[in-house]
Amino acid sequence: MLRRLAQLEFLVASLLLAAIVALVFLAAVGRTFGHPLIWSVDMAQLLFIWLCFLGATRAMREKGHLGIDLLIRWLPLKHRFRLELVLSIIVFVFLGLLAVEGYQLTTLNMRRQFGDSGISYAWVTSAVPAGCVMLAIALLNNIVRAWPGRHDGSKLIYSRSDDAKISGAEL
Repeated sequence: MLRRLAQLEFLVASLLLAAIVALVFLAAVGRTFGHPLIWSVDMAQLLFIWLCFLGATRAMREKGHLGIDLLIRWLPLKHRFRLELVLSIIVFVFLGLLAVEGYQLTTLNMRRQFGDSGISYAWVTSAVPAGCVMLAIALLNNIVRAWPGRHDGSKLIYSRSDDAKISGAEL
């Protein structure tokens, strides 16, 4: 189920990136010929925030976020999972707070228009709570997958093990 969700997420992110490139290109061409598309840059910004959260979720699921694992490497194998679990709890709390604040911001911006596009600014701000939920699901999935190796440190939540390779089928 999560594999299908990841594939759908990748497809949506690819389409968003293609749309952003096309919108920015059309805006530049339109400006060159004296017919600017005022709404295209606004729409590209809207799509970009959603793309950022989709990319962050994918990086979380693939354990690809930039991290400093110096402390993790110094710990014995059996303690590495515990430290990453504590860090995960802190991240869950942060994502929860950010999701609540993002939801409140979204409700405040329902009537506000986004630039010259005429659409609600809530479409922009709703990316924050939606992205936090997606990140929390990916993190929870990492915890569940790492749980069986918690005693020996063979699988970790944030750190890839040496034998963990991402196959082309998962992309």
